[in-house]
Amino acid sequence: NKINIQNWIKKIKDDIIKTKNKVGESMLSNFIRAIIIYIFVLLIMRLMGKREIGQLQPFELAISIMIADLASIPMSDVGIPILNGLIPILGLLVMHLIISVLNMKSLKFREIICGKPSILIYRGKIDEKILRKERFTINELEERLRANNIFNIGDVEYAILETSGQITVVPKPEKRNVIVKDFNITPEYEGIAYDLVIDGVIMEENLRKLGKDYKWLEKQVAKFKIKPKDALLVTIDGEGAFYCQAKERKK
Repeated sequence: NKINIQNWIKKIKDDIIKTKNKVGESMLSNFIRAIIIYIFVLLIMRLMGKREIGQLQPFELAISIMIADLASIPMSDVGIPILNGLIPILGLLVMHLIISVLNMKSLKFREIICGKPSILIYRGKIDEKILRKERFTINELEERLRANNIFNIGDVEYAILETSGQITVVPKPEKRNVIVKDFNITPEYEGIAYDLVIDGVIMEENLRKLGKDYKWLEKQVAKFKIKPKDALLVTIDGEGAFYCQAKERKK
């Protein structure tokens, strides 16, 4: 009897150890699969382009949602081969690229897939038919106008609902911001600012564009009494003015 009890206890201990090992292997497998799928989806989204969520066309949004759904399947179920999730995602990428090419080549196809911009306000007057067609309420229109810094609908000459869902607003002439051209002044060319150092890392490509080298950069940064590797940010604008900030010293 004692031997049977000891064998029984030993068996229970062995089962517990096996269960722990299986749980550990399962958790490790899920962890690795999640990393692989994350990297894969990240690459796919990168290949799809740089649009923000608010600028996605309907077909792009649909593909993004489907990719997220397909990626979750092999992560949640270890029994499903990881390729079962990756291959359909690749298929969606191919579909996206085909539609994108057709969008660029054919205006009619673009209108079918992406639609056309709709003019909600035309020459200061709200187009009720277009509002009903786009299922837009007056409250929604006013809300979108406020997001464009327009607080009086009477100040709007045109309001265009873009295919991305965003609204472009053209104020009435007397309500537009004053620009340099209004004073018959021709401004000087400003150019753009270049990052030369970011978090201590030298932007070699930007230096090459400017026709400069490290010694020149070191000399310029020395005027701020620091070295390039100790700079948080160094920039130069089109007029040659520098902005330089040193990194905080760790205590």
